[in-house]
Amino acid sequence: MSPYLAELMGTALLLLLGNGVVANVVLHHTKGNNSGWIVITTGWALAVFVGVVLAGPYSGAHLNPAVTIALATAGKFNWAEVPLFIAMQMLGAMLGTFLVWLNYKDHLNNTPDTGLQRAVFCTEPAIRNVGRNFICEATGTFVLLFTIFYFTNAEVGAEKTPIGLGSLGALPVAFLVWSIGLSLGGTTGYAINPARDLGPRIMYALLPIKGKGHSDWSYAWVPVLGPIAGAALAALLFLSLK
Repeated sequence: MSPYLAELMGTALLLLLGNGVVANVVLHHTKGNNSGWIVITTGWALAVFVGVVLAGPYSGAHLNPAVTIALATAGKFNWAEVPLFIAMQMLGAMLGTFLVWLNYKDHLNNTPDTGLQRAVFCTEPAIRNVGRNFICEATGTFVLLFTIFYFTNAEVGAEKTPIGLGSLGALPVAFLVWSIGLSLGGTTGYAINPARDLGPRIMYALLPIKGKGHSDWSYAWVPVLGPIAGAALAALLFLSLK
């Protein structure tokens, strides 16, 4: 499998299972309705596990533009490949979200609360304060990337060969995302991944859903630029401490 196809398919599975667990918890008349935040954070952690298992051997399983940018900033990934990796991650996120819509369409149509409908696709803050929300997204992504750098650094060895996330094994990354969701996710819904939020937000705008509301574009920049800022800061700090 090519690394680009791996990024597309891995991100699609990540979003299918990640937004799928949100749909199961928040939409009306599902078997998992109202099962709570622990179920959502656990489902997202397991979604990361599945995505990394699939894509890891072929692309390093970035599955996240913030990860790709941070690895390139730290000299662990070729900048020339960054645009195509991000494009595949975006397409994968949109594909995975389409599959969530396909599976949960009846439940989306039977959930009159447009906020709950939109929550299946993209994030929004518990308390809207875009400056603070930006900091929250940057903080969560900083924790993600700064920790990942030390996971990968432990595996690099004497030759300091650049490696990707796939060489970690999937479980450490899944536990890391689980921890971020449990500890830091309550403020903004912890996008910590621009493709995870922007791709599904676009799909929400495009797909037919009964009684659908707006896509909240005024907030959409926060879960895109916040994670990129946090990832870049993690990369720069890691470089300064080497």
